[in-house]
Amino acid sequence: MRRITWLGHATVLIETRDGTRLLTDPVLRSRVAHLRRHTPTPTAEAIGRVDGVLVSHVHHDHLDRPSLKGLSQTSTGILLPRGAGQLVRSLPFDPVHQVTAGDAVGVGGTEVHVVPAWHPTRRWPRSAELEALGYVVDGVWFAGDTDLDDGMEALRGSVDVALVPIWGWGPSLGPGHLDPEGAARAVALVAPRVAIPIHWGTYLPFGLTRRHGHLLRAPALQFAAHVARYAPSVRVETLSPGETLELPSNGS
Repeated sequence: MRRITWLGHATVLIETRDGTRLLTDPVLRSRVAHLRRHTPTPTAEAIGRVDGVLVSHVHHDHLDRPSLKGLSQTSTGILLPRGAGQLVRSLPFDPVHQVTAGDAVGVGGTEVHVVPAWHPTRRWPRSAELEALGYVVDGVWFAGDTDLDDGMEALRGSVDVALVPIWGWGPSLGPGHLDPEGAARAVALVAPRVAIPIHWGTYLPFGLTRRHGHLLRAPALQFAAHVARYAPSVRVETLSPGETLELPSNGS
C-alpha cells in the first residue's frame, strides 16, 4: 500500500510500498517572509519518522532552513541539487546527497530517481543558478516546480501517480511555473493513472486575501477541468492539506 499525504504547498509525504517515508520540499511554518499560511501548519511531530527529504530546488519556499532544522536527524538523509549542500551544512542530515538529473539514490528500502525540472533557480538574486529537479519513487513523480517541456514525455510509462504543481503563492506566476492548463498538458505528456495537484491553495502574501482569496480554491477546479479535456483517462485526486490518498498495490 502506498500513501500520499499532501501537507500544503509543495510538501508531500510519500510512503512507499516497502514502508519508506519521504518528505518533499518541507515548508512547515505559518509564515515564510511575506507569505501567510491559510491552511493548518503541519509539525514534525505529527509527520513522524522521515527516512529521506527530497528538495527540488533552492528557492526559499522549497528549501526552508527552519523547517529542515525541525526535521533533521542523524538517521534522516536528504537529496538536493548539486551545489546546494552548503545550505544544509550545519544541519545533522546524514547522508547528504547532492544530485543531478539522471542519478538514482537508495533511501530506506527504495530507489529514488532524479529527473529534470524546468525552472530558473537562484537562492539569491546574485547567487549562482542551480539545477531544478523532480523525483520519481515507487511510480510517484514529484515534479517540484517546473514549466511545461516536451522532455516530460520521457517519463511516460514510469509514472503511476503525478504530484503536479498547478499554481504558486501569489496573484500571478513568474516564468518557469505551471498554471492549471499547463499542468494538465504536463499530465497529458506523462500519462499517469492518477494526478494530484500541489503547490496551490496554501500561502498568500499578507493583505491579499480579500482580493485574491479565490486562489485558495480555484486553481484545483480549473486543473481538473483541463485534465478532463487534455488527458481524460487520468483520474484527478484533489486533496485538502493533511489529507491522505491510499493507493492499493494492485494499482486500482
